[in-house]
Formats: sequence, C-alpha cells, structure tokens
Amino acid sequence: MTILPPGLAGFALPSVVLLLGGFAYAAWADFWEREVTDLLWQVLGVGGFVIGLLAWFPHGPLPFLLWVLVGVFVLQHLFAWDVRLGPKVEPYADLIEIVIYVAVTAVVLLALDRFGLGPNAVPAAVVAVLVTVLFARGLFEAGILFGGADAKALMIAGLLVPLFPNPLIPVPASVALLTAILPFAVNVLMNSALFALVVPIAIAVRNVRDREFHGWSSFVGYSIPIEELPKQFVWVRDPSFGAAREEEEAIETSEDDRRRREQIAEDLRAKGVRRIWVTPQIPFLVVMAFGVLGALLAGNVLFDLLFGL
Repeated sequence: MTILPPGLAGFALPSVVLLLGGFAYAAWADFWEREVTDLLWQVLGVGGFVIGLLAWFPHGPLPFLLWVLVGVFVLQHLFAWDVRLGPKVEPYADLIEIVIYVAVTAVVLLALDRFGLGPNAVPAAVVAVLVTVLFARGLFEAGILFGGADAKALMIAGLLVPLFPNPLIPVPASVALLTAILPFAVNVLMNSALFALVVPIAIAVRNVRDREFHGWSSFVGYSIPIEELPKQFVWVRDPSFGAAREEEEAIETSEDDRRRREQIAEDLRAKGVRRIWVTPQIPFLVVMAFGVLGALLAGNVLFDLLFGL
C-alpha cells in the first residue's frame, strides 16, 4: 500500500539520508553538550524545502505553491525574523505569528474543500507537514516538549519526510493503515515516547544497585556527590536546595547551566551538604533519533506492539 505518487519515489532517498544524518549529529551534540546549533535545523529545513520543490514542481502549480506555503511556514520557526525586522516590530512578533498560523491553516483547509486531496490537488504531504507543525507547536506550548530544539526537530522530520507509509520491515496489515495515515513525525514522537520509558527503568536499576531505592521517586532521580554536580547534566531536586524552576527555564545555553551548577555546588558545600538528589537532563534528541530509526524500519512501534501481536 502506498499513498505517495510514483514520481516522488526518487526524492525519498535523499530526504531519508538527510534526515538520518541530521538526527545522528543532533543526537551526538545533545548527548555531549545538551545543546544543538540552530544552523543544523536551518540546513536540514532548507534542504527538505528544496527537495520538496523539486518533487512537486512537475505536479502542477497548486501542489507546488502549497508546498511553498507550508515549507516557508516551517522555515519561519528556524530564523529570527522578528529580530531582523527591528525593535518596532519585535513586540508584535507573537501576534504576527498567530496570524501566520491562522492564515496558513485557512488556506490549506480552503484548498482541501475546493480541490480535494490528491497529488495534483492538495498533496497529502502538505497536510502532513501542516499537522506536524500544529502538533509540535501545541506540545511545546503545553510544556510536553520542553526544549525549543525538540519542537524544531519534530517539524524538520515532518518537512523532510512528511509521510512514510511503507516501513522497511513489513508491519502487520492491522496497523499498516494507521502508520500510513499518521504523519511521519507523529510516528516518530510516539516511538520516542515509548523508547523514553527506558530512562526511568535505568534510573531505578541504578538506585537498586546503589541501595538507594526509596519508592516512586527512585524512578526519576538519584543522589550524587556534591563534587560531581558541575560535571553532570542534571537538575537539582534536593530539599536542601529548594525549588528553582523559574531559574531553570531562564537558562539559555549549556555554559550558563554549568556555571549555575557550579554555584549551587559551592553554596551547598558551604552548608556542609555532601550528597544531593538530582534528576537527569534527558538528551531527548538522542531518544528522537531512535524514534526516527524505528519509524523508518517498523513504522509506529507502539501500534505494532498493541495491535500487531
């Protein structure tokens, strides 16, 4: 089963290669530095946009122009256009972006109503990209995708590979339709959420090994010597330190975070604290990279497990 026109098949491989290479680098950077340069997403976004232009140009003006619309819609998240427009426009950036969201969504819905869905009408890929952006932005605003890089990564995955209806490993017929209908990026995120369950299990195993298992909290945190705090990517959750979520949300770079951890360690050491309770800063782009690989190989792994057994 396929929902992609045969003429687009030749563009799938470059998109997948770019996707895998980009996410491999993002995972490496996120693991070692907990920070990924915006340049990576800009390069991947422009690459996916251009590949789409080449793919949809032969299908007529409507698919081509709609791809331009949703492609630029994704790219505007990757460039600081509000800053470039100057201080007079910057205060209205949020309002302008709301207008952009409403306008793009309205245009695609009106086109669907008038021309229908199809490779020479409104491509399913265009709808998938739009749904992906709305989905990623909604999760970011709800605080489910904590970092902006995670939301950008999801949008980029959707732009590079809007739909991937035929995983490389054959999936059960009972779940093939669901995998094909959902945008590729949604399958990626669902896979990532499933794979992320490894993290609390690993934390619990560590606490059992160190004889520090104390109930449910031992699935999300562990203790470390105060000297290790500046060296590890963690959030301090020890009662001796107190809550500081607002300070954490204000951190912009990994270097700012390291300096903050150094200061916390110094303050707690002065109070005689020797060990502190922390939770790890999960490198979610590493998990998403495995989610991408799982989506390419097996589609939606959760659906495979739930409905394919």
